[in-house]
Formats: sequence, C-alpha cells, structure tokens
Amino acid sequence: MIIVHDLFKKFGSLEVMKGLNLTIQSGETLVVLGRSGVGKSVLLKHILGLTKPDAGYVEVDGINITELNGDSLYEKIKNMGMLFQGAALFDSLNVEENTAFYLKQHGNPKTNKPYLAAEIEERVKQSLIMVGLDGTQKKMPSDLSGGMKKRAGLARLIAYRPTYLLYDEPTTGLDPVTAMQINELIVATQKELKATSIVVTHDIVSALTVADRLALVEDGKIIHIGEPEPFMQIDHPTIEALRRTVAVDPRSLRRLKDA
Repeated sequence: MIIVHDLFKKFGSLEVMKGLNLTIQSGETLVVLGRSGVGKSVLLKHILGLTKPDAGYVEVDGINITELNGDSLYEKIKNMGMLFQGAALFDSLNVEENTAFYLKQHGNPKTNKPYLAAEIEERVKQSLIMVGLDGTQKKMPSDLSGGMKKRAGLARLIAYRPTYLLYDEPTTGLDPVTAMQINELIVATQKELKATSIVVTHDIVSALTVADRLALVEDGKIIHIGEPEPFMQIDHPTIEALRRTVAVDPRSLRRLKDA
C-alpha cells in the first residue's frame, strides 16, 4: 500500500502540490487524471522518492520514504518500476540489452545475488514474448516505431517483476490502435505480476480501459476519486468534459458548435 499524506511542493513561485492526499491499495490499478501541468508526473516522482516534498510525506508499505536517502531509499524503492513517457530506452543498447539492463546491474532483489546468464536470457525472452516483441532482440531503438519502443520499455519493466508499476502517460503520441494495445498490455501485466499499478494520463479512453479506480487532480489536490462508473457520473466540469469525450461523436459536438 502507498499513502501520500498532505503533500506540498513548490517550484519557485509555482505551487504544484497543495496538500495532496492519496491512498493506493495493494493490487489495484489507480489512474490519476488531470490536465497538463497539474503535477501528475511530479506525484510519481514523489512516490519514487526522486523528488522531496516541501511538506508532507509518502509512505510505502508502512515506511516513510520521504525521510530516506541513498542506499536506504534504494532498498525501499527497488521493488518499483516505471514506464516513462518516452520509453527511456538506451540508444546504444539493442532491445535485448535494454530489457536485461536492470537484471544485469542489480541482480536478484530477493537474494541479493547476480542472476545467471541463462536466467537473464529466459526472463528477457519471456518478457518480449509477453509484449509481442519476440524476434526483435537485436534491433536498436532507432529501428523501432513509437509503439514498439513503449512495448520494449514495458518488457524491461516486466523482466524484473516489480511489486509497484508506475506509468507516465503510456499512450501519449500513439495512434488509437497502438494505444489500445498498450492499454491491454498494462492490464495483462498487472494480472501477470499481481502488482499494484499507478497510471498517470489525460487519456480518458486509456483510463477507463485499465482503471480499478480513477482520481482527478486539480489545484494541487485530489478532488474526486472512485471506481469508473460512479466517478464518471460526478457533477464536475472536468468530468463532464471527459464524459462527453467518450459518450459523444466528436462530429456531433462540432455540429452543435456551428449551429
């Protein structure tokens, strides 16, 4: 379980977090929605311990990670994995090497011993099969489409089997068909790893596809949270706009505007 308690964060004169509170239950997929610039990605960085708040704290499995640094912080967050918005593949490494990177660098987090070469090879192979990239092991990132890069990033995530999966705008920049394939992989990965997933997005179609619960960020706080069906019925301008996005043919909206 992750608990974000009364988080405040300011960058210069810009207040991003203004007492944000959030509880993420073990085993669920929580989607954090909100307009660009409201601090969704900043929230992920706080959960990972990469950014320290001005006030408040983040608790992971009963441990306040906001107070931790260095090796003690790494020890607590090594069971977390993140799919970055741009996939964040190493340009100089092929798909196989990218997928195996964490395994080679850190070894088995449960035994604190290095993985055997055969173990790494098998994990990489199975991870690539799961995301539909089997046979691409020797391809370089420059040879991959945007959707394939996201899949490769997800394979790297799957390979070391973290307890917590964090996704930063996983469908941004993808065509609708590829985006839906990524959504389906997020659901399949959560089930396969029996993990807890946190997905940051502004894509309501993606959100409704993967979420157990939805949370809306506005003005530095979580202002609404709930399961998809009741959440989408909340009387709020932003949720109303999201509701219209998925419920109405965009051509109808244009005809109404032009009328």
